[in-house]
Amino acid sequence: MLVDGYRRPVTYLRVSVTDRCNLRCVYCMPPEGIEWQPHAGILRYEEIYAAVRAAAGLGIRSVRLTGGEPLVRAGLPALVEMLAAIPGIQEVSLTTNGLLLEKMAPELAQAGLKRVNVSLDSLSPERFARITRGGSLDQVLRGVQAAEACGLTPVKFNVVVLRGVNLDELLDLAALSFENKRQVRFIELMPVKNQAPWGEGFPASGQAYVPAGEILRRLAPLDPQPVASTCGCGPARSYTIAGGRGVIGLISPIGDHFCGSCNRLRLTADGNLRPCLLNDQEVPLRPALRAGQPLEPLFEQAARLKPSGHQLDLRPALGGRSMRQIGG
Repeated sequence: MLVDGYRRPVTYLRVSVTDRCNLRCVYCMPPEGIEWQPHAGILRYEEIYAAVRAAAGLGIRSVRLTGGEPLVRAGLPALVEMLAAIPGIQEVSLTTNGLLLEKMAPELAQAGLKRVNVSLDSLSPERFARITRGGSLDQVLRGVQAAEACGLTPVKFNVVVLRGVNLDELLDLAALSFENKRQVRFIELMPVKNQAPWGEGFPASGQAYVPAGEILRRLAPLDPQPVASTCGCGPARSYTIAGGRGVIGLISPIGDHFCGSCNRLRLTADGNLRPCLLNDQEVPLRPALRAGQPLEPLFEQAARLKPSGHQLDLRPALGGRSMRQIGG
């Protein structure tokens, strides 16, 4: 069993397969984008497989593929099939913006993918396009329907709550959980290299943050009732709502952080193990991978380096990588 310095079991690995993305969400990257990693600097699928196989031998049981946008990387179903076949891996899931999901859902499901999380910050086509700088809401919703038709369920929606942007939509977004046992998770904005101006019509990033307590109060008309999490191994506090087949959730890394139960490591697309999303410390894995050296000691080192908490109350924002470079 992989255990950190605070006796927390580490059973969950998030793997970024690319730093590239086909959207430019205002809270994630500037409109001009960010310089991509060169192809040679990104882990090959065989290297990701070797890393996950080593991690599985240490007790990692769940793998989530992230990006950037993971579906822009060619041949992703082949990687899913490789990872799903590793002894000890119980679930391979995926976080996506959904733009390519309609086309790829059948092949991903056949390869062994179990579930998808879809980013969805608005149900207004115009507002969605503004937040994502060009994304198509209709295309994303068609992707969700395709995923559900292929059994990639329950679909989870990730909603980043932004003051002055989508606060008026929380009840409508929560209502997505009425159907098909869907899960809608409302996420506090995280200060991950997104402090630059977002553009005309958007608040300053420091003014956009909405704490989880306020989110829950705004959802009060739905009478949310706490319930144990029913799916996945993430940090959401889950609630049922009257008439809903699914659940809603709150993810509060800032206002009511979940560090005490953190069970994860992150592997960046360029091959670094990151013990904490909101801490810039990393352990290089790529050199050992390409030299054929044992990987287990590096996973153990990364686990030992996991901090007790992110300490954003002392250090209000990250200065290193952006979210799409980390893998979320």
